[in-house]
Amino acid sequence: MVLRRLAVAGVSLAATLQAAVLALAPTAAATSQTAPPPHPPGAATAAADRAAPGGPATPAEGPVAGRTRAADAPDIDVTKVQAHLAELNAIATRNGGTRKSSGQGYRDSVAYAKAKLQAAGYTVTEQPCTSGCATGAGPNLIAEWPQGDATKVYMFGSHLDSVGAGPGINDNGSGSAALLETALTLAQQHPAMASRVRFGWWTDEEQGLNGSDFYVNSLSSAERSKIKTYYNFDMIASLNGGYFINHVTSAAAQPMKAYWDSLGLQPEENTEGAGRSDDYSFEQAGIPTSGYAMGASARKTSAQAAKWGGTANRAYDSCYHQSCDTTSNINTTGLNRSVDGIAATLWKVAVADTTPANDFSLTAGPATGSVDPGASATSTLSTTTTGGSPQTVALSASGAPAGVTVSFSPASVTSGGSSTMTLATTSSAAPGTYPLTVTGTGSVTHSTPYTLTIKGAGGCTAQQLIANGGFENGTTPWTGDTGAIGAQAGQSAHSGSRFAWLGGYGSSATDTLNQSVTVPAGCGKATLTYWLHIDTDETDRVAYDTFKVKAGSTTLTTLSNTAAAGGYTQRTLDLTPYIGQRITLTFTATEDSSLQTSFVIDDATLQTG
Repeated sequence: MVLRRLAVAGVSLAATLQAAVLALAPTAAATSQTAPPPHPPGAATAAADRAAPGGPATPAEGPVAGRTRAADAPDIDVTKVQAHLAELNAIATRNGGTRKSSGQGYRDSVAYAKAKLQAAGYTVTEQPCTSGCATGAGPNLIAEWPQGDATKVYMFGSHLDSVGAGPGINDNGSGSAALLETALTLAQQHPAMASRVRFGWWTDEEQGLNGSDFYVNSLSSAERSKIKTYYNFDMIASLNGGYFINHVTSAAAQPMKAYWDSLGLQPEENTEGAGRSDDYSFEQAGIPTSGYAMGASARKTSAQAAKWGGTANRAYDSCYHQSCDTTSNINTTGLNRSVDGIAATLWKVAVADTTPANDFSLTAGPATGSVDPGASATSTLSTTTTGGSPQTVALSASGAPAGVTVSFSPASVTSGGSSTMTLATTSSAAPGTYPLTVTGTGSVTHSTPYTLTIKGAGGCTAQQLIANGGFENGTTPWTGDTGAIGAQAGQSAHSGSRFAWLGGYGSSATDTLNQSVTVPAGCGKATLTYWLHIDTDETDRVAYDTFKVKAGSTTLTTLSNTAAAGGYTQRTLDLTPYIGQRITLTFTATEDSSLQTSFVIDDATLQTG
C-alpha cells in the first residue's frame, strides 16, 4: 500500500501527521449496484474460523472438485497461496531483497504469475506503463477468463510491486498471491460464467498508484462502462491485523461483507487505506469499488483487539515497508479468510447459477502430413473435456481428394481420449496440397484442420475447373449471394441466357459469389478468364463502387465504376501460383450510398495446361 494518498483520518499518529494530505483527497461515495449476499461457507470452516479470531492459522480445505454454480464457491487452499508467497519471497532474495517496480525482482514476479495463468487458459497481457510510471517500471499484468458476458466485467486487482526496502510479502504479496490462486481455482473448476472476470496485477503502486492509473486512463469510455465493479486487495494478511472492507456499506461491498459476517468477524470500514491503493484509480473514473484489507501502520484499538484478538496500541503490520516483510510476516488465518471471501465474491457476482453444458475440444497432432502417392500418413486426434461431463465424440473428415481415404481407430472416443487418423493414398492420387477438415460430433460439434500434401511432379491433363461458370445450370456450386444469378431484365448474358448481376442497387450494398476449386499439381499454368460488363450512373472519374476478385484471402484485381464500358470485356488473371492448392475464388461488388454501378459476370473458366 502506498503512503502518499489518504482520504480520511485514521486512528494512528501517522494518520494525524498526514492531515494536510487527508484534506485534499475526496471521500469515496457508496455505489448504487445491488447484489445479494453470497452463499455462506461450510459449517466446519465457519466454526474453525470463529474459534480463533486473529489467532494462529487454521487448516484449509482444498478446492472441491465438481462445484460449478454460484452458490458453490470453493474453499481456496491457503497452503497453495502460501506457496506463491514463498516463491515471491525467493524472487526478492535473488534480487537484492526487493521486488520494486523498476527492478528484476518485479519482472520475475510478473513472469511467475504469467506462466501459471497462461497454462491455466487465461488470456494474458503485459501492459507496459508508457507514461506516469517510475523510470524502468515493469508492466501491468492483465488476465481475463475468456467466458461469460463480455459487456459485464468484474475486475479483481492487487499491486504486485514492493517498496525498495523489502520483499513486500504482506504488502502486497498477500493480495497478489490470493488473486493468483483464486484465478487458478476458477480455471480448474471451470464453472459456467454469467459475466467476465478480469484480474490485474499492478506495477508502481508504491510510487503513487501509477500502474493502475495508467490502466484506467488507457480505457475508452465504452471499456470503462463494461467494468461493473473493481475489487482491490492490499495487505490482507497483517499479523496484528483487523478485518477492513473498502466502502463497507456500499452495494459493491455486500458479497465481501456477507462472507466475513458469516464468520462473525464484524468487519469495519477501511479508513486507513482510503485513497491509498489501486481502487482509488478506479474510483476516480466512476467505477464502483470495494476490497479487503487487514491494516498497515495504523494501530489497533482496544475495541478492535477485544473483537478480533491481537494486541491493542500496536501497528496492524509492524513490518510495514520494511525488510522484515517476509513470509514470517503473514497471518495465515487472516489470509485464509480473505482468499475464501474473494472466491465467494467472485462466484456470487460472475458465476452462473447453472451447471456448465457438456463440451470438448479437438486437436490434430501433427496437423500436416506429406506422402508419396500410394503411401499413408497418420495423425493423433486428441480430445479434452472442456465443460460438464465427458461425452462420446464421433470422428469424420471431409475434403479428401480422389485417391485418398481417411479412417479412424477408434472411430469414436470418450472426450479426454484420442484416436489415430490414417490417410491412405493410391498410386493414382494427384500430387498437390489438400486442406481437410476433421470433425468431432457429440452433443456439440467441433472441427480442426489437417493439411495433406501428396508429393511427386505428376502429369498435367488440361482441364477447365470452374463448374457452372456460365450460370446456365442453376446456382450450384456457387455460394454467397446466389440470388444474383439468373436471367434478369435490365442486363443480358454474354452467352446463353443467364448471368450473375452483382451490385446495381444505387445504395450501400455488397454482393459476393464464391466457388472452391482444387488446382492440380503437375501443370505449368492455370488461367482464370471471365467476361465482365460494367455499367454505371456515376459521372466522376472516381472509384466510388468496386469489383474485386480474390483467391483465398489474396486480392488478385480491383476494378471500379471508372472501367465502365458499353458491353462485356474479357478479363484474364494468372493463377499459376496456386497450382497444387485448393482455393476459394471470390467475386465481390461493393457500392456506396448513391448512383448505381452494375458488375455483370458471365462465362468464367479456370483452365490448366
